[in-house]
Amino acid sequence: MPAKKRCQANNCRNAAVRVVGDCNHCQSSFCGNHRLPETHDCGKLKECRQQAFELNRAKLESQTAIAPKLVS
Repeated sequence: MPAKKRCQANNCRNAAVRVVGDCNHCQSSFCGNHRLPETHDCGKLKECRQQAFELNRAKLESQTAIAPKLVS
């Protein structure tokens, strides 16, 4: 039987969570407490935030609001 995967955060001995514990940015495995990039001090956090910013900008720029003309 293979050994359990352990959280790769500093000084954490908890078991890594399957699927949601894998960081898509730094390719490491973490427990439920350290699964978010902000909580495990992800080395690629800056790139992650920039990518989210660009996706949000593209979404907002693709949407247009057409207000009806006000007649007084």
